[in-house]
Amino acid sequence: MKVKLLKMMNVKSIVTLVLTLVFAYLSIIQVVQEQQFMTVFTVVISFYYGTQSIKRANASDEQ
Repeated sequence: MKVKLLKMMNVKSIVTLVLTLVFAYLSIIQVVQEQQFMTVFTVVISFYYGTQSIKRANASDEQ
């Protein structure tokens, strides 16, 4: 579990988490509209999981 957590903490993961937290905060204090938050959040999460999926597929192809 600890090894998985350490592997997960790369730059993309950190950027994704920080961006999510910032936009959530801005949405809570109503600087950003809910729709804008959902659009940005969806794009960021889709990109993050899409790149992770491709990375896993490439790793399994190499084995």
